[in-house]
Amino acid sequence: MILPNVRSSLGRDDVALLIGLLSQGDPRAREREEARVREEGLDAVLDDPRTLNALLGSDGISRIPSRLVFYLLVRHSLLEAGVESAAAADYLAAILLEFGQSQRAYRPTEDWKETYRYLVDIVAALESAKGREAFLLRAHLGNFALWLSGLSPDHITARVNRRGAPGLRYYEEMGATGYRLAADCRDAEDWGLDGLYHSFAENFPVLRIALNRIADRHLFSVSGDPVDRLLRQVADRFRIETERGGA
Repeated sequence: MILPNVRSSLGRDDVALLIGLLSQGDPRAREREEARVREEGLDAVLDDPRTLNALLGSDGISRIPSRLVFYLLVRHSLLEAGVESAAAADYLAAILLEFGQSQRAYRPTEDWKETYRYLVDIVAALESAKGREAFLLRAHLGNFALWLSGLSPDHITARVNRRGAPGLRYYEEMGATGYRLAADCRDAEDWGLDGLYHSFAENFPVLRIALNRIADRHLFSVSGDPVDRLLRQVADRFRIETERGGA
C-alpha cells in the first residue's frame, strides 16, 4: 500500500545536502540557509526554485538519494501547475519510488500474488473483490493509471496512432474512477487517505500533465516522436487554460 511518506523520510543528511547545494561552499550562504531552515522549516528550502535548479545542475546528482530527487521533481512540477498541496507531491513521489522497483507497478502491494499489466485486468479483478482487497485494487487502479499516463505519454500516443489503442483520456477516466471508489472505502478513512483520493480523482488531468512534464524534461527527454509530443503538450495546455477559464 502506498502512503504519502517521502517528505517525512527526509532527515538531517538530506537537509545538509540541500544546504550544501544552495550555498555552493560559501560559509555565509550556508549560515543563511541553516537559519532559514531553523526559522521557517524544511519546506522553505524544498519549495525554493533554486533548490531544484541546484540539484539538476549538480555534477553528483547520481549520488543524491532518489527519494529527495523525486520529491523535488514532483513538488516543483505541481507548483508550476498551481497545485500547492505538499501531500499531493508526497503521494506522487511515493508512487514513483514504489513503482520504480521491479514488478511493483503491476501489484497493489509487494506481496500480492497476481500481476496486472493492463487497467482492464484490475477492473476484472474488482468484480469479485470485497473488503480490503477491493480497496487495494481500487487504489491501485488510480495509481497505475496515473503512473502509466504520467510517465509514458509518448508510448500511449504512439499506440493510439499505430493501433487505435485507448488514449490519455481513457487513463484519466479509469484512474479517476479508481481513486473515487477507493476514497469511499472505510480503509481510506482509517488511513487518512480519503481526502487525498478525492482530490486526485477531481484533479487527475492536472496531476497527469505534471508527471508528463517530468518525463518530457528529465526522464525521457529524447524519446518519442517530437511532433506527437509537441501536439500533446499544446493540447494539454489549451485544455487546462480552457478549463480554468470556464471555472
